[in-house]
Order: sequence, then structure tokens, then C-alpha cells
Amino acid sequence: MPNRKPSLFSFFKALFFMVLANVALVTSKSTIEPCSNSDSCNALLGYTLYTDLKVAEVASLFQVDPIAILTANAIDISYPDVENHILPSQLFLKIPILCSCVDGIRKSVSTKYKTRPQDTLASIADSIYAGLVSADQIREANSIADPSILDVGENLVVPLPCTCFNNTDNGLPAIYLSYVVKPVDTLAGIAARYSTTITDLMNVNAMGSSSITAGDILAVPLSACASNFPRYASDHGLIVPNGSYAITASHCVQCSCGPGNRNLYCMPASLAVSCSSMQCKSSNLMLGNATVQQSSAGCNVTSCSYGGYSNGTILTWLSSSLQPRCPGPQQFPPLVAPPTYVTRDSLFAPAPAPQSDGATTTVPRTSTVPSTGLLPGLPPAGAPIGSFSDASSLLNSVATLPIALMIYLLINLISPLSL
Repeated sequence: MPNRKPSLFSFFKALFFMVLANVALVTSKSTIEPCSNSDSCNALLGYTLYTDLKVAEVASLFQVDPIAILTANAIDISYPDVENHILPSQLFLKIPILCSCVDGIRKSVSTKYKTRPQDTLASIADSIYAGLVSADQIREANSIADPSILDVGENLVVPLPCTCFNNTDNGLPAIYLSYVVKPVDTLAGIAARYSTTITDLMNVNAMGSSSITAGDILAVPLSACASNFPRYASDHGLIVPNGSYAITASHCVQCSCGPGNRNLYCMPASLAVSCSSMQCKSSNLMLGNATVQQSSAGCNVTSCSYGGYSNGTILTWLSSSLQPRCPGPQQFPPLVAPPTYVTRDSLFAPAPAPQSDGATTTVPRTSTVPSTGLLPGLPPAGAPIGSFSDASSLLNSVATLPIALMIYLLINLISPLSL
């Protein structure tokens, strides 16, 4: 049988298959982090406002406490009516969330979004949630058959990425920020901005090279101060990023992580009202207070420290120690005023709260996001197991490739009829 030269039709078949495969490799965003327990951890989302929004409106998008957003960004909460302060478009915020382990995999938490007439899955993913999720992930999470048709007023589940890695980085306390890479970003620039190294970022994200692409999601470790509260405390596991603070104990206690520090310092919060006693037993010291006494042997320090919040009670403990020298003044994160509102034209109106019953925002609950399966793999030496961005997109696209293969085979069956 004589050899036949490849026809133009065959060339287009191969080209079509390659295009389909390439599209399948770049559509998904996800987090892959195997875990062995069901505990939650504190995590952060890097979010850029798509329009001018009130603090409370940003909180409703992610179903979190508005005060938690302000404290995570070292914004002073003592300003009048601060929850209704308008934040300017394109402002970058760190959004605190809870990240949980489900079925042995660290999966994203979910929030809900109420659709409006002009919404599309792409605009919700890329604009309103600033690239923290893809349109395909929203479609899968909500079992949407036709993404071109969205019912107005529908509550969509929006999966959001998160990472824990046991809240440690190189054996030290850390909290992980899910950061969406911008076109102007470089890995060196991101490392410098968040006081880490290129090597650490590559290890954490299981990257084979230092190249990054706009839209990639990187897990960025932020050094932090970790608490040692007992397990029965409602704020057990509290960890605060360096240079910020947190409000706990029903808004009664403020815990700060000063710049360049890893020691959590807690004191009565500025919003403290109707709080239980904050005085240490057998002492005149109040929470956060300390006495120092210089001696020939060193400095005797007695302090009243916070021990967690349990059953409506603020736990305190009194400690005494002999230190080589007396401690200096406590270093606090420098608080900033709420950003000034700037009038500008916006493409979208402020997003409505996902709940229309007037309920207050709550911490997001754990939600399982449909996954496409995992492939076994090994991270770089010394790195936590897990990856984002290109690597995770490749794993998620495995489920999409058979579709392209079926189309290719179908063309093969049809091609003899066309020749």
C-alpha cells in the first residue's frame, strides 16, 4: 500500500487537539495541600477592591467580621462608625479566613455571593473576587450547566484558596497569604515585600523555577506571633501576622504582634465593654501590666498575661521571672487611619450582602469544593507538600484532557468521509 502524505485536514486535526489541550492546562486555580486532621487554621487572602466599598461590604463578600479585616491590616478601629468607612477602589487588603482540612486535603473555604443583572461567572471571578477563584471553579461548585445563564438574586457558592502548612515556615510561626500575582510582579519583588526569600517562596509553592505569571496564586508565608492558649479556649490556635493585631474574647482583648517580634502581647481592647474581669488572681496587676525590679542578679519581672477565652471568661495567668536585663517598652504595630475615600467612576456598583435577612456576618464555615483528583508527587527538599498556580492547574486539568481526546478520536472517525 503506497504511503500517503499527511493531508491538510490531518494537520488541522493535530493543531485542534493541541489547542484544546493547552486551554485545559490553564483554566483552573486550586490549592493542593495534603493534611491529616480536621483542625482549622488561620489564613489570609490577598484581595484588591474592584470598586469603592464600605468595610462592612467587603466583609459581606467574604462572610467575615469587619473588625477582623481592619485589625489584619493594622487599621485603627477606634474611628467613629469605622465599619461604614468607604475604602477606595484598588486598595489591597489582607482578608482573614479559617482554612480547614477535609478528606485529607486542605481545601478552600467558601463564601456566598448574590448575583446581579450584569454579572457573569467571569466578572464575579476576575473582578469582584479579584482572581482568587476561576469562573470554572464557581461553575463546578454550583453545578451550573450553562454558564451564560445566571439567575438574578441567586446565592452562588464561591470557593476561595487557603493554605496552612501547620502555621509554620522553617519551624517558626507563620500565617499564609494567598496572593494573586499581578502583571508587574516578580518573585524577587514579592519576597522583598513580605520579608521572605525567593528560595522560601519556591519551596513553599513547589516551584521548579522562579518564573511567575499574572493570575498565578502563590502561598506567601508571613512571620507571626503564635499563642499557647489551652485547647478548651475558644481562641485556641490564635496566630497574628507580624505588624498587625487581632481582637478576641468577644471584642474584649487586643493581641498584638509588634514589628520584628514573635511574642504575642495581649491587653484590654479599645472596644472593651461588658467584659469579664481582666485582673490576675492574687495580684493587683491587670491584663497586659507588668512590674520590674532591678537587682544585683538581674531584673525581676512579674506580668499579667492573657491565657485564652473560655465560657465567657477571660483567662489570665501571673508569671514571675528573673531576666538578665529589664525589658524595654512594648513594641506595638503602627496603626494607620482608615484609607481616605477617593471619588471615581466604577464599572460595578457595590456588591450586596449575600444574605438578605439582615443577619450579621459570620466566620465562613468549612465547605468542600469539588475536586478533580490528585496525582502523587514530591515537593522540593525541605518544602511543605503542596502547590499553587501552574502546578496545581496542571493537576486539575487532567480531568479535562479526556474530553479533548474524545473530540480528537471523533474527528479521526469522521475524517475518512471527508477525504
